Amino acid sequence: MTDGNITFGRFVSLRRSELGWTQLRLATELDRSEDWMSQVERDVQQVHDVQLLRRLASALGVEIEKLMALPQPAAKRPRSPRRRVSSATLATTSGPEEDDVRRRPFLTLAVAALVSAPAGQQVAHAEAASPLSGLEDLLLYGPARIPTPRHEPALESVTASLVSSRQEFKAARYDVLAEALPGRLVAADLVGTAEQRACHVAQLYNIAVRLSIKIGDNNLVAVTSDRALTAARMGGDPLITAEAERMVSSSWRRQGSLARATDIVVVAAENLLAETSVPEAARLATRGDLYATAAYTAAKSGDRSFAHALIKEAADSAAAASRASGRADGVQGVALHELSVHHELGDAGRAIELARTVDPSALPTAERQARFFTDVARAFDQWGKHEHCYRALLAAEEAAPQEVRRGSVRDLAVGLLRYDRKLPGVRDFAARAGVQVI
Repeated sequence: MTDGNITFGRFVSLRRSELGWTQLRLATELDRSEDWMSQVERDVQQVHDVQLLRRLASALGVEIEKLMALPQPAAKRPRSPRRRVSSATLATTSGPEEDDVRRRPFLTLAVAALVSAPAGQQVAHAEAASPLSGLEDLLLYGPARIPTPRHEPALESVTASLVSSRQEFKAARYDVLAEALPGRLVAADLVGTAEQRACHVAQLYNIAVRLSIKIGDNNLVAVTSDRALTAARMGGDPLITAEAERMVSSSWRRQGSLARATDIVVVAAENLLAETSVPEAARLATRGDLYATAAYTAAKSGDRSFAHALIKEAADSAAAASRASGRADGVQGVALHELSVHHELGDAGRAIELARTVDPSALPTAERQARFFTDVARAFDQWGKHEHCYRALLAAEEAAPQEVRRGSVRDLAVGLLRYDRKLPGVRDFAARAGVQVI
């Protein structure tokens, strides 16, 4: 790593390998996707955001100045001969290499400004409240820090809270759900038999895992999925346990253990076959969810044939469940997973082709609609169709405004900022997605 010609991406890749980390683990440290990390290491994705550079330097254990001194070949893409290089509308006719040299001193000054910022401002930024702070307090300190409910909990109120939690998640009202979940978990652990309490707690923790994934807190994904599975096994309900195993699989995947993550849900799907006490339609629907999750994970690992085989198994199970129950929810869910599978395998064209067969207005929840449009945007981005990507993101925001603050959307927004002159309003969209637009 002492070669003076080494690129930014190559340096990051080598340093990550020295640490024994996967791309996913490093991406997780930066609250970014594995795809984004791969593009950085291949010198396709630039990294000029100062805060992000500081986090990357900290994760790699190097000085930020070292990263900033490395050339980023992504800056050498063809561009207009006249390019704005500052907020003062300074224009230049210099080449890309010279522009990249100009950029580095600007970043150095920006770092100095951040380091010398007033202490109060630094603290205010560092101590910004997490939307999941209440859940964190419950996990770390127990129910003592959770406000006492105004009414004595009962089985009926706990059941109602489960319904409310599911509805809030489906409506993508993540802020409301995050605030209410800690109290609902405490109440669920107070009433009913031991098995009832365990089942109610497991279901709420399953929802907490999905919420943590949406907000991008991998630490909470790991902890809440473990709590969910522990409670589910105590409760003894096969379907709740299978869902908890699916959440544990998601946790392993986000930690970079793709083979283990795939194995968890495949085994869970096979074990569910023996649970004859479970109604057939419910058993088939859950198996479809498990196989769809396995297919997505296999696709992330690049195992094309296994991913396609698993998504077909998921589709078959969901179709059989639909015939048995008369509901199409599972079929729609598998279709969305299949779209993601094509994207992860690099088949953007097939993803878009599949997306054109889906009627977004028929998707039953705001969360599912937003997820569909976000996956469509990712496929268009992979295909290099930036205007279509932007339109899909705007549709996702219209369906569920809180969905656009996900890490995957922020990554797409950062990429689209390069085309801000062609995409009216993209800078405002990026800001709404949580990107610090300079």
